[in-house]
Amino acid sequence: MPLHASSGPLLRESVAQPPSPARSTGNAGYVYLIATVAALGGLLFGFDTAIINGALVFLKKDFGLTDTETELAASSILFGAVAGAAVAGGLTDRYGRRRLLFGAALLFTLSAVAAALPRTLTEFVVARLAGGLAIGLASLLVPLYIAEIAPARIRGLLVTLNQLAIVTGILLAYVASYYLAGQGVASWRWMFASAAVPSLLFMVTLLLVPESPRWLLGQGREAEAIGTLTRLNGPVAAATETAEIQTALAAERGAEANLYQPRLRQPLRIAVVLAVLQQITGINTILYYGSIIFTEHSGQSAASAIGANALIGGINFAGTIVALFVIDRVGRKPLLLLASGGMTLALGALVVALHLGAPGPWLLGLIMLYVACFAVGLGPGVWVVITEIFPNAVRGRGASVATVALWIACTVVSFTFLSLVKAAGLAGAFGLYAGLSALTFLFVWRAVPETKGRTLEEIERGWHS
Repeated sequence: MPLHASSGPLLRESVAQPPSPARSTGNAGYVYLIATVAALGGLLFGFDTAIINGALVFLKKDFGLTDTETELAASSILFGAVAGAAVAGGLTDRYGRRRLLFGAALLFTLSAVAAALPRTLTEFVVARLAGGLAIGLASLLVPLYIAEIAPARIRGLLVTLNQLAIVTGILLAYVASYYLAGQGVASWRWMFASAAVPSLLFMVTLLLVPESPRWLLGQGREAEAIGTLTRLNGPVAAATETAEIQTALAAERGAEANLYQPRLRQPLRIAVVLAVLQQITGINTILYYGSIIFTEHSGQSAASAIGANALIGGINFAGTIVALFVIDRVGRKPLLLLASGGMTLALGALVVALHLGAPGPWLLGLIMLYVACFAVGLGPGVWVVITEIFPNAVRGRGASVATVALWIACTVVSFTFLSLVKAAGLAGAFGLYAGLSALTFLFVWRAVPETKGRTLEEIERGWHS
């Protein structure tokens, strides 16, 4: 039976402490600069996954795609993301966070250009697979890197900054699609090519950030790690944190560095199940197929459907802004419960509205409510928990396993959505996602611990007990 919310020292609320002088002497501006640069990877993640929404209407017409081919075009990037997330954990533990982020930025740039040039569906799928590799790398590395450089008191906020960047990328993709839709059938080429600009910006700004101090200490590069920690937190806090990290690393040598040891089964199970539930509750059916839903089930034009998507992107953005300011105050678990409960109610109401033949504005309003609930909790909260609950020595591999599970779930949902709608109707599809949202609520309530306000080493010691 998983840990109940009331059991174990890890799950008890820590007493709020006033900030010490040691913590107040760090360079807060430097911390936010690093997190912002890293979060550009999240922006590209959001832009590259969401740009297909507006482009798909034109791509389907240009290439004369069937429903199955349309699902392949929409989902091809996700197959690449699974592969990227699968190799990212081992590679980042070996070569570091910063080098792999630079590799992801290069892949983002090349794939943006390649996706704009294909003459056949096969060429398009290959280009999107390359973009998926970049997304898989970024989806693991960005929140992991931010969590490792962030002070405990604002770690939730800074990791949520990555989620804010993701939804900003989604919103920018919708806005770009809206303004580029007037280019005719070839509009989709300009939509994909537009991602090259932020990709190049990401590559250049990565030159400004340091390597993760926790990874440096794991490699025996103590002087570099202390230098970064001192600039982040001040000299006294840096010395204390260095000692804590080294103590944790010393305890993780040999068999302790095995991700599948008994004491880590529970955090691994929590991370994987949360990652899967985040996706199978259906959020990406809206983000990837929103234009098709509104054109084929509400009778809207392509331009109107893309405009509706922009509204949804705005709601997604606003909900993430809310999460940014409350996740370190309210905590991870309450937001996850609020999100999954709200999603259940919104999708249930949407199913009823579809059965009653409600007009388009009702459907759009309920979808916006569902997206808002996701954005406040399940979107950022899952990424925060995944990057917090693993020990230093296995954090890359543990987060990689959970991220692979997330992308596999996302791929399955995205690749089967149109077929599911054909078999069970739109109401049947969203009814399934409503049930899975309710299951998410139950899992969070029974199994997920609260981690706000704790250092990564304190969370690790909690699993020992």
